[in-house]
Amino acid sequence: MKVEQIYTGCLAQGAYYIECCDEAVVIDPLREVQPYIDRAEAGGKKIKYIFETHFHADFVSGHVTLSEKTGAPIVYGPNANPKFDAHIARDGEVFKVGKVTIEVLHTPGHTMESTTYLLRNKEGKPHAIFTGDTLFLGDVGRPDLAQKGADMTQEDLAGILFDSLREKIMTLPDEVIVYPGHGAGSACGKNMSSETVGSVGDQKATNYALRADMTKEEFIAEVTDGLLAPPAYFPLNVKLNKEGYASIDEVLDQGTRGLSPDAFEAAANETGAVILDVRAKDAFHQAHVPRSTFIGLDGSFAPWVGTMIVDVQQPILLVCDAGTANEAVTRLSRVGFDQVLGHLEGGIAAWQSAGKEVDSITSITAEELAAMKKAGKVKVFDVRKPGEFASEHVIDAESIPLADLNDHLAEIPKDQPFYVHCQTGYRSLIAGSVLKARGYHNGIDVLGGFEAIKETDTPVSDWVCPSTL
Repeated sequence: MKVEQIYTGCLAQGAYYIECCDEAVVIDPLREVQPYIDRAEAGGKKIKYIFETHFHADFVSGHVTLSEKTGAPIVYGPNANPKFDAHIARDGEVFKVGKVTIEVLHTPGHTMESTTYLLRNKEGKPHAIFTGDTLFLGDVGRPDLAQKGADMTQEDLAGILFDSLREKIMTLPDEVIVYPGHGAGSACGKNMSSETVGSVGDQKATNYALRADMTKEEFIAEVTDGLLAPPAYFPLNVKLNKEGYASIDEVLDQGTRGLSPDAFEAAANETGAVILDVRAKDAFHQAHVPRSTFIGLDGSFAPWVGTMIVDVQQPILLVCDAGTANEAVTRLSRVGFDQVLGHLEGGIAAWQSAGKEVDSITSITAEELAAMKKAGKVKVFDVRKPGEFASEHVIDAESIPLADLNDHLAEIPKDQPFYVHCQTGYRSLIAGSVLKARGYHNGIDVLGGFEAIKETDTPVSDWVCPSTL
């Protein structure tokens, strides 16, 4: 028996490949499925089943394409209602894979179809659980994402999750390995560990939501407290996961087409496409196609695309470095953005050589900001998360989290300079590009973000431990 966790940092997501004898299964595959097929073929294995823990909201699974390419059936737990052929398993149903078995443990609460898969070794002993978004390391799945009827609240779902955890997971032996669906950085929970593999015993000892003396009322209150609004693209991803989607091969063929500067400009004008620049921060600062949105591949790319663009049907044109178009289109497809029309052939250099206008983002160093603060009052916007701002911030700065930027444009002046920062400079440049595309030409990016600001004499608030907030 072999268990392989395939972890994708951009999404903070874990997919799983399990093989025994000449058979294999995949749990919660990513959109691009060829790596799973290659693994199986390299080892002479046949992919027998594709297990889905639930209808994912934060990414588009590769289940449909993988089933089409391998013939393996898609398996969901009880209550699932996909629009494509799938095996809807009953609670306790057992699937044989070589000499080992995988048992269905229906664990509703995050969503009503949420299911944990229990892997037993050839002796029938519980070996590992694949918990999806039911149980994370340090946290549990948020109960406010499910598509639910008007008569079911997030508190109702949290109560159901409490029962699932205590009846199906906490009763397992302490040594059983826990393989979660996500780790730190995912929006599917609020307190996840950066570790990606744990054990039932560890979680019973350290996970706030698994305290032995916890009442259901306490669980509901703590699990639902402090939840930030989910990204707006989440329901659109659920829809794709339930109803199906275009082949990844077709998406890549279209999205990786090279367009000349003239063709690129014409496509932008004719389709209303978002021009998405995925290059490094410094390159975008220096020169970019006017009205471009910056979201760099070297950060939390896909989640921020989903948060800032939202509509997965929005046409997109890419500006990227040579050799990165395939990666960009693949990562966009993971969150359902399949309408990439092509990329600028030759990049920004070709655009400039064609004599076309370029724009740039004005920036200052943290030291320059400190000098300006000392000389007089300046307007500073902090686009970090509310918890980051509450923990420590520049005195007199205003908090506008990047995820909420589009709802707070009226608070940002167009008649005076203002300065934008985040923690390290990635999110503030996203904000700056979005604002400039909306006609704000007076925004100035603070290079290095709060990390650099703290190294200067700019006054900041006293630090407060985030866990006490």
